[in-house]
Amino acid sequence: MTQTTHFSTGDLLRLTAELVDVESVSFEEASLVDLLEAELRSLSHLETHRVGDNLVARTSLGRPLRVVLGGHTDTVPVNRNLPARIEGDTLWGCGSADMKGGLAVMLELARHHAAPAVDVTYVFYAREEVASDVSGLGELMAERPDLLDGDVAILGEPTDGQIEAGCQGVLRMELVLQGARAHTARAWMGRNAIHRLGALLVALDAYEPRRPEILGCRFHEALQATHVEGGVAGNVVPDRVVVRLAHRFAPDRDLARAEAHVLEVLAPYLEPEDEVTVIDRSPAAWPAVDHPVVASLVGRHGLSVTAKLGWTDVARFAAAGVPAVNLGPGDSTLAHTQAERLERAGLERTWVALDDLLATGP
Repeated sequence: MTQTTHFSTGDLLRLTAELVDVESVSFEEASLVDLLEAELRSLSHLETHRVGDNLVARTSLGRPLRVVLGGHTDTVPVNRNLPARIEGDTLWGCGSADMKGGLAVMLELARHHAAPAVDVTYVFYAREEVASDVSGLGELMAERPDLLDGDVAILGEPTDGQIEAGCQGVLRMELVLQGARAHTARAWMGRNAIHRLGALLVALDAYEPRRPEILGCRFHEALQATHVEGGVAGNVVPDRVVVRLAHRFAPDRDLARAEAHVLEVLAPYLEPEDEVTVIDRSPAAWPAVDHPVVASLVGRHGLSVTAKLGWTDVARFAAAGVPAVNLGPGDSTLAHTQAERLERAGLERTWVALDDLLATGP
């Protein structure tokens, strides 16, 4: 089959710049996905499937090991940082680090390896930067879980070409503390719900998070108030206050244990009429550093291994029984900023490790 090329080949930084220039803010990924689909369908060694705005391309060579390489196609909204520009070995632009550099590596690997030493599944999925219930990867897992089968998954989230293992889970809760209204001129006749919140905020400020070490990876939990809302009028004692909490928890706790821990912290400050609602929950992922593929990447290329403190889709793969890690170009601290950029060195470090894996196996 004759290959039709829409994007550059051979220069990963240039290829990333071309991907950056195809704007793909969450829910608006279709144009980029159309171009990627044309590229992947032109490669005769791949079976390509499209589910909504998600693409899965797979080799089927009967290898004893299947590696899943995944990345999201969406970005946060543009912030005066398009079009892309390259200055020396630095690429500037929206989504350059998070994570079109990772997509460029995946696309070039798909072109380069017609007969890899392992079977490979390339997953390009939509809507990662928005609410988890609209995730493109979640859509794939619900509609075509068979396409995501594998022995290990490597997600191209920005890690500067190193391994970030596992991820912390996320639990978001909303508390409603009750009081009793009264005129502020007769405040003693009411009960100020906002004042009730004070003791809870002091306790949260003094909270000592756990920092467990798991398989050599040091995680760091957190419990924070992220939103407060209350008040009726300037002359009314408020009878209700709402506070939202975010808890990041290490992978040695599941969702039930994490929720039980937060409720234990809150218990001294809650009364029977108060309300507690879980508004979002995402499980943590165990650090798969002991998987042979991951150990091989670390040993052969001298990659550092640290804990992933944020949440990524490695948790979805782990929940589906596929061990997963994060390995991609880019500095995660620059993601979502106006100054988002990508360095060639991290891009090439990621390429070297994954190219070697596909060429020789673990």
